[in-house]
Amino acid sequence: MRFSAAPLVAAAAVLLLAVAPPFAAAQEPGKPGQGLSLFGDLKYGPDFKHFDYVNPDAPKGGTARFASVGTYDTLNPFIVSGNPAAGVGSLYDTLMTPSADEPSSEYGLVAESVEVAPDRTWVLYTLRKEARFSDGSAITPDDVVWSFETLKAKGRPQYRGYYGDVVKVEKVGERGVKFTFKSGDNRELPQILGQVPVLSKAYWTAPGHDFTKTTLEQPVSSGPYRIEAMDPGRSITYRRVADYWGADLPVNKGRNNFDVIRYDYYRDRTVALEAFKAGQYDIRLEATAKDWATGYDTPAFREGLFKREEIPNQRPAGIQAFGFNLRRDIFKDPLVRQALAYGFDFEWTNRNLFYGMYKRTKSYFENSELASSGVPQGEELEILEKYRGRVPDEVFTKAYEPPATDGSGNIRDNIREALKLFKAAGWTIKGKQLVNEKTGQPFEFEILTYEPTFERILLPFKANLEKFGINARVRTVDPAQYQKRMDTFDYDTTIVLFPESLSPGNEQRDYWGSAAAKEEGSQNLLGIQNPVVDDLVEQIVNAPDRQSLIARVHALDRVLLWGHYVIPNWYYGKFNVAYWNKFHRPSVAPKYDIGFDTWWIDQKEEQTVESRKGEVAKQ
Repeated sequence: MRFSAAPLVAAAAVLLLAVAPPFAAAQEPGKPGQGLSLFGDLKYGPDFKHFDYVNPDAPKGGTARFASVGTYDTLNPFIVSGNPAAGVGSLYDTLMTPSADEPSSEYGLVAESVEVAPDRTWVLYTLRKEARFSDGSAITPDDVVWSFETLKAKGRPQYRGYYGDVVKVEKVGERGVKFTFKSGDNRELPQILGQVPVLSKAYWTAPGHDFTKTTLEQPVSSGPYRIEAMDPGRSITYRRVADYWGADLPVNKGRNNFDVIRYDYYRDRTVALEAFKAGQYDIRLEATAKDWATGYDTPAFREGLFKREEIPNQRPAGIQAFGFNLRRDIFKDPLVRQALAYGFDFEWTNRNLFYGMYKRTKSYFENSELASSGVPQGEELEILEKYRGRVPDEVFTKAYEPPATDGSGNIRDNIREALKLFKAAGWTIKGKQLVNEKTGQPFEFEILTYEPTFERILLPFKANLEKFGINARVRTVDPAQYQKRMDTFDYDTTIVLFPESLSPGNEQRDYWGSAAAKEEGSQNLLGIQNPVVDDLVEQIVNAPDRQSLIARVHALDRVLLWGHYVIPNWYYGKFNVAYWNKFHRPSVAPKYDIGFDTWWIDQKEEQTVESRKGEVAKQ
């Protein structure tokens, strides 16, 4: 299960693992409880005081400054139009909130309790009496019903996919909201509904407030922060709500500790790195191996004014890759896509550009038990057998391995293998150009990115493709233009990222489903329209238990890999974080998240750091 407001806006995922039957011991079916667990017991009982990975006595105060790349033009992250402001999710509470140290659990936030039908055909949420919007009005079942119906009808396409199995939503009594399902097979649907952001019906239905439009008007909200200042395209500042209604709930104890959170916008990550080292913002999650290895050695670092930490995590890596737009005729043949993979020399890239930090991605569900390996056996083989003849034979006979090299930069063997595949697909070398044997069309395409730092990776890839006779143009655009082109599928090849949880489910429809491929704004960026994939996704959504889920995900993984829809990139199992030395974090880190919302500021250290920045800058 995963949920995000937009492709370029990161959101929390509910990460699911364990092996017990749904709701076993965690909650007795048909009775209200404090939370939900998909495959096992709840860690925290009805009377828990706080999560184990927080400091319940963490002091409040101070300013935390972050960076974002590009620009923003809306405070409405729920629709396709516009670029939402960084941090805008902190304006909205949800019915439930996940625990970041359990793989499968949610606990009540706006909802004080949740009840699931014994046959799992409905879920009933009971709202807290004290839940309030920022204008002081009570959060009511009518608000939840309106939020759900509006998101499904007018929100981003993934809402329709996630909520598609809900046949009715209704108010029950004074504080209840009941969702009724088509069947009890969609095992994660109750938890997905727990993630519904609660919007104010009164605000959004008032004259002048059109939910389908972008807006920079501060909305009535329900979360722990409010917007204090905006400079569109340059910065946005949030201030902690002093009388936030949910501050003392067990799920919020020790969280939301910063008084002020500010996001400054930069043209790209390279500029943002220089700004961090100059003390213009405070916390940086580093994604570039070269910068992590060589980019932080400054007088301020040597004097201890900021520090770097590698924080291990247990998050599934999902897949980052060079993705092909199958809507383009040039990429429709899987032999062509397979041939192009021989142009990416990961071993050379890792040695020369990444300082050997990364591992090669070989699964859509990398770094988890959901990643396929070996050849299919047991239940997984039974699932795949009915598709024999409709999927590549390699699905049954080989474990997927992307093309590899010795890392020397010599790709002669790869060139030979690629040209064989191109020849089988009807492409041949004429002069120094790869052309279509029937039409004479040259093989050329554009690789689109919004990150200049990716150019140092893409340009060697481009150079290798030139040895195949291919003209691949690398084009870097601003993030707003990139987002628009992704929403409208206006690209040839780009860097795609499909994060995964430990319990994939409804979001797989939006990633790979045929219906999503035709709907602008969906996350099926690749344009996959494969009936076998559709069928496997539905089997995953309706998996009856953990072991069946694993077998079905393995099967989907193999079919996707051998479809050669992408060229897999790399992954890394740690958070690389640099931060100015005024922050503290709990001694116990959450397993599945960086947990910035559990950090706090020592205001004396903050004053010291701020006063010394100028002195060090003069050195």
